[in-house]
Amino acid sequence: MPQPASTPEPSSSVPGAVHRLVDGPGGRIHLLEQGTGPLVLMIHGFPETSYSWRHQLPAVAAAGFRAVAVDVRGYGRSSAPDDVDAYRMTALVGDNVGVVHALGEETATVVGHDWGSPVAANSALLRPDMFTAAAMLSVPYAPWNPMRPTEGFARIGGSEEFYVSYFQEPGRAEAEIDPDVRGWLAGFYSALSADTMPPPDGASPFFVPSGARMRDRFPRGPLPSWLTEADLDVYSAEFARTGLTGGLNRYRNVDRDWEDLAVWDGARLTRPSLFIGGALDSSTTWMADAIAAYPRTLPGLVSSHILEGCGHWIQQERATEVNDLLTGWLHTVHA
Repeated sequence: MPQPASTPEPSSSVPGAVHRLVDGPGGRIHLLEQGTGPLVLMIHGFPETSYSWRHQLPAVAAAGFRAVAVDVRGYGRSSAPDDVDAYRMTALVGDNVGVVHALGEETATVVGHDWGSPVAANSALLRPDMFTAAAMLSVPYAPWNPMRPTEGFARIGGSEEFYVSYFQEPGRAEAEIDPDVRGWLAGFYSALSADTMPPPDGASPFFVPSGARMRDRFPRGPLPSWLTEADLDVYSAEFARTGLTGGLNRYRNVDRDWEDLAVWDGARLTRPSLFIGGALDSSTTWMADAIAAYPRTLPGLVSSHILEGCGHWIQQERATEVNDLLTGWLHTVHA
């Protein structure tokens, strides 16, 4: 099978990694690749790119695996379809299938962070023949729920608007972000990082008062310790070029996902799995019941870890710990 074409290294270059473009169901997929061995496919979340796996790519490659981090459709140098419904969960699972095929492989272990976590879980749920193990970072696995997601989100926050609801209307969040992409990203990253997030008794950036903007509650101090000015330059350059509509469209498909995946009501994820969460991450605390249900919902769970003093950007905040847990788990499921 012909190898995917290499492409000139952009500013988001990760030392030792090769940039490639492959064909997927929704168009081109840009990826970073390093190492040889069993395929490990890494899926980022919002608002990130394949660059968010810069610490894991060399570690996973050194552990004896073919480490591949993709730009999810709508991000970076991957295609960005115009239609909102092109970003539904089943389409992203299809992209993962396409990447595995394009790389000449038959199976892969899939690893996801933030939105990439449910993408990874659903890849293993819908295509267990191809995705033989799944690692989920920050966002716990939760089976299909009978409540329509947008109805549930609308009930959160009282007089203020939950951020997922705020993201629903096309163009609304973009109007806030586009005038200062770098500043918005810096504030968003800081708001969810352990060393810069607002205090527990402070105003939550996850809720937007009437007439306000989400960024009004972002921290305005130094960058979090894991994020250098150079890292922020990489992210802001990519999003200044592409905009954030592709990423925001993921949130705009939660009801479509709910409809598409209803047949998997209560489905258990039986493939070998791993969960790593941050103790200070709202995803971990809000979904504590989902974590408690793992003995029932994740019968293939190998291990689950909560990192004390860690926020949301787990593989960047605590790269060494995540690398150790991830590579140890990979060796277990590939023994």
